[in-house]
Order: sequence, then structure tokens, then C-alpha cells
Amino acid sequence: MSELTELSQDAPSGSDELAVDMSVDLGGGHRLPNPLMTASGCAANGKELHRFFDVADLGAFVTKSVMADPRSGRGTPRMAETPSGMLNSIGLQGPGIDAFVEEDLPWLQSVGARVLPSIAGSSSTEYAHVAARLRASRAFESVVGVEVNISCPNVANRGLVFACDPLASAKVIALVREQLPRHIPVFAKLSPDVTDITAIAAACVKAGADGLTMINTLLGMVIDTDRLRPQLGGVTGGLSGPGIRPVAVRAIWQVRQAMFEGRIPTVPIIGVGGVRTGRDALELVAAGASAIQVGTVVFNDPSAPVRVLRELSDLLADRGFERFTDAVAVAHGR
Repeated sequence: MSELTELSQDAPSGSDELAVDMSVDLGGGHRLPNPLMTASGCAANGKELHRFFDVADLGAFVTKSVMADPRSGRGTPRMAETPSGMLNSIGLQGPGIDAFVEEDLPWLQSVGARVLPSIAGSSSTEYAHVAARLRASRAFESVVGVEVNISCPNVANRGLVFACDPLASAKVIALVREQLPRHIPVFAKLSPDVTDITAIAAACVKAGADGLTMINTLLGMVIDTDRLRPQLGGVTGGLSGPGIRPVAVRAIWQVRQAMFEGRIPTVPIIGVGGVRTGRDALELVAAGASAIQVGTVVFNDPSAPVRVLRELSDLLADRGFERFTDAVAVAHGR
């Protein structure tokens, strides 16, 4: 028996009875059994992680961001370790939307996963094309929502990242929303590298976003002090891991507070950024997250998503909560 098989057999199952009711409704009539998800890009499109636990045990599986055409990604080296996380400069490598809907999405459907595809593009029309192609897939019934990764450079606007501009963000969301049926909620994934994240969030919701995912990675850089040159082949990369969790908590808190104040219509927030444990997840939930994505920790603990689910359930029970939804935004004291 291989080491990988042994790990898979010993991995904990998320289907064990949980201490509290962890179900959550993120829109479109899709009630998820629990709020735990993978984070885009950290678990490929499911097959690798499925060897460690049943991906159908998650509330939803979030895929790697898919674009219209196949992409080889950025040059190597692509990853660099930091004291409290990692930088990645993968460059949205992937097979393109045609291969995704013909191979990856049907496989996820075959194992019973609820799927939240992440889509990306270098122009607003590319996002729309990817969304339309996704809708036409024979496995579209497995889709419970679409996450729109707007943290991509807009080639039509001098490389400005969509998520850094309210108008550009809104245009992408509006075009994607037009391509999808109303029962499929659209989540805009926001970048923390902005002056006022509430302004971007408001623009996305006004344009038709049914929810928000916060946060994407922070732009960072590492210098190799032996060569005195950038360590990543692409020079800069996305910083993820425990070091960014306070930024995620702050962003979620600010946007949720803006919802309470009526400056942004109330929509669910999917919290992501540096979650390693149930306690980390609870912090994002208390700030206002209605669901949680687990990402970077998967690289050294593939079963982390189901472990975090159990830990979060136990923590809620210890604090007297009967339902997960009762803890959402509890730190605001409302």
C-alpha cells in the first residue's frame, strides 16, 4: 500500500455528525450542509484532494480559476516561502474552459460535489464567454454558484486590475450575471490591495453580485539575499497564509459593517485568508463571514477543510450556539 493511499484511508471524514447545525443558505435556493469550502487555486479541480477525503463532504468545492483558453502560467520559480505564509506566482495556469467543462466539472458531479467554479479573464468579454460556456455544460446541475475572480489585470486598460476599480469590477459582474440563470448566485472575489474595499464591494453588489468572497491574496515580493535578485520568476506574487488573516478579518468586518449601515445591500460574504484552524475560521465568521474557504494550509495538511469544519462546530457548541448562522457577524453586537 502506498503512503498516499494510507493517508487517504486515515484521513478524517467531514460526514461525521457535527455538534451544531452547520447548514447555510448562500442564495439561489442551494442550502449547503456546511459552510466549509476550498479556496480557489489550492486544491486544483478536486481529484488530488479527493484522495484524502470525500470532497462531497464540503459545503462546496471551489475550483482553480479557469479562463477561456489554456494557459501555461508564469515562469519558474513560482513559489516562495515567507515567515508566515507563502508567495505564489503561478499565473492562472490551466487547461481552459472547454477542457474544464468536458472533464473536470463532470468528474466533480460524478462524486457528488457541490461546485463553485472560479472564473477569470483578461477582459470583461472573456469573463462573459467563460460564464456562458460554463452554463452550457452538461454537468451544470452540480454548480451551486460562480465565483468571479476579478483580481486579474485588465489588458484593455493598461493592465489595471479589475478589482481595483469600481467601474471595471461592476462591468465584469454585470456581464457574468447576464450569462447565468438567476438561481445561480454570483460571488465577486475582492482584492485587499485597494484604498476602500467597501466601495468595490458596493459597486459589485449594485451590478448584480449575489455575494462576495474576501479576500484574495495580497501582492508581495521576496528578494533572494544570496543572488540579490527577485526570488520569483514573475518578480511579484500573491501572499497567502496565516500572515494575511488579520487583513481578511478587517476587510470582512468593514464590508459587513457597511451592510449594517445600509451603504451596501446585505449579501453573504465568503471569508478566506489564512484559515488553518476552527478558531481562525470562527474569527472570520464573527466578523461577518457566512462561509469559510480553506486554502494554503492544504499544501501541508490536505485534510484541513474537514478538520476545520469539525473544530469550528465544536467551538460553536462550546459557546452555546445551536446553529452556525447564529454566529455570523456576532462580533458586531447586533
